[in-house]
Amino acid sequence: MRYPEEINLPFNFSSIKDGFTYSFTSTNYIQDTGIYVILHGANVIFENRENHFNLPEDKLPDFLKPEAPPLHIGYWNHKPLYVFTISSKISINEPYYAEPFNSSCDRLLPEILTIAGLGKQILHWDRQSRFCSKCGAKTEPISNSFGKKCTACGGEHYPHLHPCAIVLVKKNDEILLTRKREWAPGRYGLVAGFLDFGESLEECAIREVSEETGITIKNVRYVGSQNWPFPAQLMAGFVAEYSGGEIVVEMNELEDARWFKKDDLPALPGKRSIARWIIDNHA
Repeated sequence: MRYPEEINLPFNFSSIKDGFTYSFTSTNYIQDTGIYVILHGANVIFENRENHFNLPEDKLPDFLKPEAPPLHIGYWNHKPLYVFTISSKISINEPYYAEPFNSSCDRLLPEILTIAGLGKQILHWDRQSRFCSKCGAKTEPISNSFGKKCTACGGEHYPHLHPCAIVLVKKNDEILLTRKREWAPGRYGLVAGFLDFGESLEECAIREVSEETGITIKNVRYVGSQNWPFPAQLMAGFVAEYSGGEIVVEMNELEDARWFKKDDLPALPGKRSIARWIIDNHA
């Protein structure tokens, strides 16, 4: 499998389709022969086994045991797969490490990231869907589906995914990059934002660029997408051309926005993100 390309960027299902089987079960115990997606704040726990970084397997040390019942979400390479959280205040000891999901480091394989992201999404959805939004009664899983069904009114509910447009804007030999205050020092990325009611994704891309930077764009074309489990987004990637206007930074959203020469770019998002894939392949 060639990496990266649109269909198998990290967090996209194709990288795990041959090894993952979904089977949702709430359980009050953890076996000692499983694989574990352990969420630690915004991080996922992985284990360094002879310089190979993987999700923890089999018997866990006491400090990684769950405080609340884990979810059994299926099987990964024929082994039970569990997901649960531990307190972000817990110190993680070697050979275990806490890796930020959006780290710029690429030591985790795409399939490991994808399994971890999927576990994070399923756990988030389970916590958000325990009660029916129509009548307030409890829900139960729908067989062979990520959906839930109300035990009282019979209403069916399915995962709430939030589409976003992310766009690379080009002007001659320059590209438009933006910076948020909370990002690592010196790091820039692409304009992105959530879809509004009544919008197409292309309209969303045009609006977000205008709102955040004050410029207008044209010739918006789709180039690829990525599941983004933070907690449940779908990033639709676009490339567009500069049409007009001067940069006026929306300071409530951004710290900076500017044009950069393609051969003189600042620090960029990690290669696990569609933002970086678009820049690397379409700038």
